[in-house]
Amino acid sequence: MTARLRIANRDARRLWLWTNGLSETPVGPVDVMKIIRSLGFVQIDTIRNVTRAHHHILWSRNQNYRETMLWPRLHGRDLFEHFTHDASLIPMEVLPFWQRQFDRLGRKAAASEWFQSGLGQAEIAGIRQRIEREGALSTHAFDTKAESREMWARPPHKKALDQMWYAGDLATCHRENFVKFYDLGERVFPSQLREGPGYEEAADWLCDRALDFISVGTCGEVQRFWEAMSANEAKTWAQKRAPIEVEVQGADGAWRAAFAADDIEERLACTTEPTTRLRILNPFDPAIRDRARIQRLFGFDYRNEMFVPKEKRLWGYYVYPLLEGSRFVGRCELKADRSEGWLRVTGFWPEPKVKWPPARMDKFDAELVRFARLAGIKDVGWSVPRP
Repeated sequence: MTARLRIANRDARRLWLWTNGLSETPVGPVDVMKIIRSLGFVQIDTIRNVTRAHHHILWSRNQNYRETMLWPRLHGRDLFEHFTHDASLIPMEVLPFWQRQFDRLGRKAAASEWFQSGLGQAEIAGIRQRIEREGALSTHAFDTKAESREMWARPPHKKALDQMWYAGDLATCHRENFVKFYDLGERVFPSQLREGPGYEEAADWLCDRALDFISVGTCGEVQRFWEAMSANEAKTWAQKRAPIEVEVQGADGAWRAAFAADDIEERLACTTEPTTRLRILNPFDPAIRDRARIQRLFGFDYRNEMFVPKEKRLWGYYVYPLLEGSRFVGRCELKADRSEGWLRVTGFWPEPKVKWPPARMDKFDAELVRFARLAGIKDVGWSVPRP
């Protein structure tokens, strides 16, 4: 690869934050769909530490966002729910190109032991017939029991529902208190969007859009954006499309080859110094999802330790990166009780060589208050010594 453009590390950091909607001070009128469309999709997650990940991600782009603003967009069919790298809400206009993902994941689920329900074909058909007859149902409407009491054990009907959901035969029509309700895909997905192009054309479109959403990335990063194609399909796309070749400088000073969006020079011209507001980012935020990329660009070593045994964690269970300007200055662990109305800092780790004078700590305190407000919390404090 012969690079046509070299992007210095400072510019690469600014570009990445701008690409992910984290450059501007996050205020102004809220347009939920505009935010999601600018990111490509928003990951959803069950854990509600202070607020669930999807709410936090949107709030980070506009701090006037409130938790009631998202789910009407799913119910109103502006979004559909399916699996990218994880469960996500995706703009409905992507649906024609997502037919390949229904097929890929449906076949994968059918072959996977994880989704083998043990139910007969007649029993699985009976589950679908109940939804067809009665309308949208949650998993609580069925009464088969898991064979074991292990954390990840799931009842047979849940496995059958998910297998049909991955294949697009069933779809999430809405959620209530985060409980998913399944309906027939034909009743959820608009009829004019249920037909899509062939596998190869859809893969090319998704790769084009992925590069557009990340601005600059390797072929692997393009492929992993949607997780909707194989590495070989992404390589075939790169050979056919021949996207702009660039070199990007890492935090360690090394230069690495990558591809860039067609308007990369215009994008670089749009990136200004990001807001100096200190930001509390969610562990599932798309800006930090690729840990290797964040290490390479920012020199920030981050990992999600929720499923790491407590004795092996370097930091904590649910740890938030702290972003100020174009660098990560630390991380913190927070716990909250919304019913009691309190939030506490239970862990705080400055980054090496980053000083925390009173002015920076004041920024952190202000962000804690703003974040607590999203969850309807007024009592904010520390349960560990405050630096």
